[in-house]
Amino acid sequence: MAFLDAKYLLDSKTAEKIYKAVESLPIIDPHNHCDVKALSEDLNFTDIWDAEAATDHYVWECFRKCGVPEEYLTGKKSNHDKWIAIAAQFPKLAGNPTYEWIHLDLKRRLGIDANISAATAEAIWKESKKLLAKKSFSQQNLIKQMNVETMCSTDDPVDTLEYHKALAGGKLDGVVRPTFRPDKAMNIMKPDFADYIAKLGARWDVKIRTTKDLLKVLRQAHKFFAEMGARASDHGVNIPWGYQVKESDANDVFKKALARKPLTLAEFKTYHSWFLNEVAELDAEDGFVFQLHIGAVRDVRTSLYTKLGADVGGDIGDHETSYVEPLLPLLNRFDGRLKTVLYNMNPVHNATLAQLTRAFGGTVNLGLAWWLNDSYNGMERQLNYSSSVDVMSAFAGMVSDSRKILSYGSRFEVFRRTLAHVLGGMVDRGQVPLDVAIERAVDLSYNRPKTFFGF
Repeated sequence: MAFLDAKYLLDSKTAEKIYKAVESLPIIDPHNHCDVKALSEDLNFTDIWDAEAATDHYVWECFRKCGVPEEYLTGKKSNHDKWIAIAAQFPKLAGNPTYEWIHLDLKRRLGIDANISAATAEAIWKESKKLLAKKSFSQQNLIKQMNVETMCSTDDPVDTLEYHKALAGGKLDGVVRPTFRPDKAMNIMKPDFADYIAKLGARWDVKIRTTKDLLKVLRQAHKFFAEMGARASDHGVNIPWGYQVKESDANDVFKKALARKPLTLAEFKTYHSWFLNEVAELDAEDGFVFQLHIGAVRDVRTSLYTKLGADVGGDIGDHETSYVEPLLPLLNRFDGRLKTVLYNMNPVHNATLAQLTRAFGGTVNLGLAWWLNDSYNGMERQLNYSSSVDVMSAFAGMVSDSRKILSYGSRFEVFRRTLAHVLGGMVDRGQVPLDVAIERAVDLSYNRPKTFFGF
């Protein structure tokens, strides 16, 4: 087996047969962080750094670990110099999914077969720059080439969604959907919370003084997102507090935060719980899927956060994060009337969530391959264990979670190959007949996310 060849991740003839059934299926991506403005303008990437690393904290983290100075990652060095710096260290990444993803992007999208190293860096830079300048490699054309049928961006209730509107009627008509992501209205402990609430009120022409006002605005925004094709909300939480609390108690906390007074942890839990439950009610009303991305402990490296801010590679998962006790009140309140997807960042929580989703039946489901599960090892572990406890056919499917569109094809290829590998092993061990394994692979790669999210 050669590097990234036709048998990549497929260690049996059975796995190859299963993969053949899914490799060309359209991509359904219910969660990513695409730049919709750039996509609507159909811009070309200026170079390989722009396409692969300019917005990707996965890349920055890896090369910090390899000793690349910050000025060659998030600093002011030229894109050319940044690419040369990371390419020289690229062989050190062997075994990390970033090593495979970027090589897959080069090989599958750009037709460049060279292995990235100091010796090949300049040639790859020149060849990729020439290719990426072609109209056929514009962002919209790349989406078409990768056979992306549906992709869901991540959008704030403040957003006007004007760039989603701009895509209507064009070559990506109906492909790019917004997702309702109201984290800034939930994160009441943030120092800029009151400023954000003022901005949210101005967007919807409502003076927000109480939780009733806030809920009125959120409902307006939610309806607008539904009209624009949204089919899901999305919430990033460390601990999924979903207790049942009185609105009057949440309102007291809310008014205290608007007055810029410090809050206690108990007050944060109260407001957080009220907020999640109320957005879940909006989702239930409008038939949205309620997505919870659980367990990210943000900005743990103080020096990095102080210098560069959030979303630069300083987040981790904590194996002690509590999932069950704080989440059960919400799950029981909406039992049977709200489609819910639970994503875990730390693989240690695979067992807990597989058991929890099993207990709640068909409306609460496990999301696959999020963040630090997004690798061959992470997906294999999750699929093998979770399918033996929960029901594989009820999984919500793969998400790219990507900040760069060039990697969508690679992310989904790795998932589909891993899925074929896992199912192929079941067939070869006599656990599952081949036709059923192929049916499951097609379902999880395409049919299931399409129907579950209502695309």
